[in-house]
Amino acid sequence: MTPRERYEQFESKLLCEYACLSADTKGREREAAKCDYRTEFQRDRDKIIHCNSFRRLKHKTQVFLSPTGDHYRTRLTHTLEVGQIARTIARALRLNEDLTEAIAMGHDLGHTPFGHAGERALNELCPDGFKHYAQGIRVVELIEKGGKGLNLTHEVKDGILKHTNAKAETLEGYVVRFADIIAYINHDIDDSVRGGIITEEDIPREITDVLGHSKSERITTLVGSIIEKGIYLDNGEPTVGMDDETAKAYNKLHKYMFDSVYRNPKCKSEESKAIEMLRKLYEHFCNNVYTMPSLYVSLAERFGKERAVCDYISGMTDRYAVDVFTDLFIPKDWKIR
Repeated sequence: MTPRERYEQFESKLLCEYACLSADTKGREREAAKCDYRTEFQRDRDKIIHCNSFRRLKHKTQVFLSPTGDHYRTRLTHTLEVGQIARTIARALRLNEDLTEAIAMGHDLGHTPFGHAGERALNELCPDGFKHYAQGIRVVELIEKGGKGLNLTHEVKDGILKHTNAKAETLEGYVVRFADIIAYINHDIDDSVRGGIITEEDIPREITDVLGHSKSERITTLVGSIIEKGIYLDNGEPTVGMDDETAKAYNKLHKYMFDSVYRNPKCKSEESKAIEMLRKLYEHFCNNVYTMPSLYVSLAERFGKERAVCDYISGMTDRYAVDVFTDLFIPKDWKIR
């Protein structure tokens, strides 16, 4: 037996009946020889971690645009926090931890520069619309590795596509959806406190008395709620979720964050500039398709210039977008202060 085969046998004995076993994957779009040492989902995790799009997440905004402090979250640190939370839940529920981690590592590969402001900008500009979760599939299928793609398994791609507003085919994918919302709501509170937007004491007591009075307590409560409720059947289908009291408190917290942080003028003071920057870049490259890198020119020939320009811009980091904008639109002897 190879190490992979031994681990697949281990999975079949350890994991629960609702887990997605590595040996039972629906496979890849292009057939590939199996690795002797890693399961298919372990390979996908490694493919994602070693790809260019994953590395660029370290220079993409989470909530605060171009924060000057060293401790604000980026899209990469968010991804790592999602992975940690998702693995904790998956292990406790005896689901496939490797599949869960692979989906978590890849769930935001399609995100734009400047966070959700960038996503809204491209969604308004592109005739077919733009959603980061759908873009993630384009990244792993059409853009990475010079256009060859990562050739991920069906289950990992399904989890990436459905991590925001649809239920994944696997419970592992659905766990990542919960891990995503648990991570971002709590680290956004942490960053907002650091940025002087809110204080811990500002959060209504009706919320904190249920969820906890610190980031650690809230994460423990939310994760524990899912684990303690366990896997249950909903209309005959296995699913996971929070208990009613915790879910109600989370929904109140989510509304509080939208009212106090996500729509706060102080937090979003630079968004209009970022949106205008992406609009100008979009218009420029739509009118000058052949000035884009050759990969995106070939995508324009296959899918149309608008979609290819979105592919190019969405892959940019915040600072690279600023650099390209500066090179195109700012006279060389001028400086932006």
